[in-house]
Amino acid sequence: MNKALELAYKYKNEIVNFMSKLIKAKSYSGQEKEVVQVIKEEMEKVGFDEIKIDGLGNIIGKIGNGKYKIAMDAHIDTVDVGNEKLWEKAPFSGDYDEKWVYGRGASDQKAGMCSMVYGAKILKELGLFDDFTLYITGTVMEEDCDGLCWRYIVEKEHLKPDFVVITEPTSLNIYRGHRGRIEFRIRTTGLSAHASAPERGVNAIYKMAKIINEIEKLNDRLKSNSFLGKGTIVVSQIFFKSPSHNAVPDECEIQIDRRITEGETKETVFEEIKDVFKRAGVEDAEIIELEYKKPSYTGEIFPTEKYFPVWTFPEDSFIVQAAKKNYINVFGKEPFIDKWTFSTNGTVTAGVYGIPTVGFGPGEERFAHAPNEKVEIEHLVKAAAFYATFPKTIVELLKTRRG
Repeated sequence: MNKALELAYKYKNEIVNFMSKLIKAKSYSGQEKEVVQVIKEEMEKVGFDEIKIDGLGNIIGKIGNGKYKIAMDAHIDTVDVGNEKLWEKAPFSGDYDEKWVYGRGASDQKAGMCSMVYGAKILKELGLFDDFTLYITGTVMEEDCDGLCWRYIVEKEHLKPDFVVITEPTSLNIYRGHRGRIEFRIRTTGLSAHASAPERGVNAIYKMAKIINEIEKLNDRLKSNSFLGKGTIVVSQIFFKSPSHNAVPDECEIQIDRRITEGETKETVFEEIKDVFKRAGVEDAEIIELEYKKPSYTGEIFPTEKYFPVWTFPEDSFIVQAAKKNYINVFGKEPFIDKWTFSTNGTVTAGVYGIPTVGFGPGEERFAHAPNEKVEIEHLVKAAAFYATFPKTIVELLKTRRG
């Protein structure tokens, strides 16, 4: 374990250079082709056994050929940069100094990709093999549709791991779950009329205003004592249809982001919304379920409902305890165990398929989607050492428990 950390520091310059190249390769959701090629070249350089780019555009690097399938995942798409005037450095410069690497995707979440690739290099160099096959995945379109990539990997590539590590930013802590979410729309309809005589029509926006008011109250009512925290509901967008600027609108829609916690499901959320309609006195409003159908950079379309289940594993579960043991072995101290505020691909690996999943990643969650995003170089190095040793720790613990 000490040798893994020593090697990670030995490769610090290569790690930083790779991180810089990843940031320079702009990769908004559905536009990841360039960064996939950067990753492929680095995987070839460090000596992966096999490298594959699947039909959706995910890159999958393979090492070993053992019984237990262990996947470590990083999504490689990013959100847009927003207002560039808020950035102190160019968002895609990949600049770095003695402490930080800067740019969009630094923490969310190309840092995980960078450290995984060099973790694999260290694993091979130290011969830390056991009865496992390791898959390092750089997955696409996560920012638009969490877990779409893993639905594709499991259902189309027929790769279902026994264990998954999500490398989203955790500040080098161990995370064991997060809230889920569901995106949907609500529609109200009315009757158009000339704006000079509004009494002749039914205003769909006025009807929606009553619903919006009740949704704000619902958010205040939502409570939870869960480890993951309370659920939330937000009206994030509003749309309307009207014959003209001087007419009563006959249709209105709002976009809803509902974060769900333990014990909540799509069904319970929709029952709450129906109660909102009653409280607002607008019982003819509709709930519209949403499906993601955007093509990937390969042109592949893989329709997926925009429902992302909640997930968590207990602190005494095997996968969390294995991560804790590996952390202690590598860093010589107890880890802090927590959860993400946002959602990750774990919503599918754990929430849909029930695969034992745990989080450990370089970078800080507070930099995600923010201007002046950056990642600490120390995080990149230490995460590489953790990833290099974790597969062997998992298999050794399995053998001990079953032995």
